[in-house]
Amino acid sequence: MGFPTAQVLDNYHAAMTGDFDAVIVVGDFAQDLPEDFADFIEQAAQLDKRVGKQALLVAAEVPGGRLILAPTGSLERDYDDVRVIAEAAGTGARIAQQAGSSKPLLVVFGVPQQARYGQAEAVAYWGACQALYEPLEAREALGEAELETVSSIGIVGALDASWLEAVEAGKRVARDLCGTEPERMAPPKFAEYCQQAFAHSPVRVTVIDDVQQLQHEYPLLMAVARASLGVERHLPCVVRLEYKAPQPEQTLLMAGKGIVYDTGGADVKTGGHMAGMSRDKGGAAGVAGFMKTVALMRPDTVSVVAELGVVRNSIGAEAFVADEIITGHSGVRVRIGNTDAEGRLLLADLLSHLRREAHQYTNPQLFSVATLTGHAALAKGPYTALIPNGPARVNAITDNLWEAGEVYGDPSEISWSRREDFKFVAPRTKADDILSSNNGPSATTARGHQFPMAFLTIAAGLDKHGSDSNKPLPYVHVDIAGSGVEGGDWQHGKPTATPVASFAGCYLHR
Repeated sequence: MGFPTAQVLDNYHAAMTGDFDAVIVVGDFAQDLPEDFADFIEQAAQLDKRVGKQALLVAAEVPGGRLILAPTGSLERDYDDVRVIAEAAGTGARIAQQAGSSKPLLVVFGVPQQARYGQAEAVAYWGACQALYEPLEAREALGEAELETVSSIGIVGALDASWLEAVEAGKRVARDLCGTEPERMAPPKFAEYCQQAFAHSPVRVTVIDDVQQLQHEYPLLMAVARASLGVERHLPCVVRLEYKAPQPEQTLLMAGKGIVYDTGGADVKTGGHMAGMSRDKGGAAGVAGFMKTVALMRPDTVSVVAELGVVRNSIGAEAFVADEIITGHSGVRVRIGNTDAEGRLLLADLLSHLRREAHQYTNPQLFSVATLTGHAALAKGPYTALIPNGPARVNAITDNLWEAGEVYGDPSEISWSRREDFKFVAPRTKADDILSSNNGPSATTARGHQFPMAFLTIAAGLDKHGSDSNKPLPYVHVDIAGSGVEGGDWQHGKPTATPVASFAGCYLHR
């Protein structure tokens, strides 16, 4: 499995007689302490004023003799949320690991009886796993057994271990695919990883890597890939993942941006801004991660179809350039405004394919997931930006995703698509139908993360499926540029695996 398994217990007392070798107590230490540990904590507080204020290990008569105190601080303020529990659990888990523990027990206490903390224990487990995760390259070089020494984590609460592990398995896939360097996770190896991740599962994997087929069916994607075609190990592909529910009541159709390395293309990234661009595949990684959770949960009523565009945006004589006009899969003629706005091009082709087949499925909902714009990171900080079309807004899809993100520790904020966004990408001449972008950074462009959604709507043919149409299709653009890595550090930050938890909580957990 590779990550710590979840061992669920009903109460603290059962845990005290288990085979654990450390106890991590997570919560607000200003509240009533768990009775099994209160005496130890109070004795420690008499000797050390740091108790309850920062994470500490103290010796105590508990399994393994190690009692780790992981305070959250207040949980009652208007702006507090469940992420603080994940962070405290993660800090405690790292201390436990460094102290030699391989089977710590997580005890979460003092959590307010509020909806935003309804999954506090689950989020604590995932927070511990996030902290203990090691990169794929490190595991392959040094061995999983050497690096990931925590084999299981106990958690007290009314929880389903299989659900906890299914979400964590999806998060692990997302972290591996997003965080791995550009040669180890070049397009063919990205596809190979997916084939291995879904082997012997109910998810069907199809890899489209024939260059002529891709040029015919994904012309915008292949414009981005053009300069990479001379290097065999960088050849592009589309990875299609399909899960068919036994009694489908709704279908999620998901497009993921998988730019394995973004040089900016002919509009090359300068001034050191290229570093970290191996993580520009975070959208495709998140979609694949969610699909891994789907594969393990096998939902009865939710079908999922995903297309991941896996491409390297390289520099070279064959690179596409600004001013080119390229006809996409939808038939829309796209004028290129900037080759560093490449992700929306491949997403448009993927979405167009999904749009054309949407009528085959029950209650289809479309999503694009991408590390798309610096503006999303600037405007939303560490939060995912959700931008719905009219039908998605009417069906409260973004409201439901937002709510799940709050409860499952994968938060987002909603932005709205406006008329100015559609005006921004409108053609300037009769030679083309739409402009892909302006020629400036999105972070310094007004509505820099909203207008790309307008582009995607038109370039994918979804503008014919708005609320005013005979066949409305709900569509939400999901920009994870601000939420995809910890601390916003795209070169060194650990991938967060967003939006696996919010989609899993919204569509899979009942």
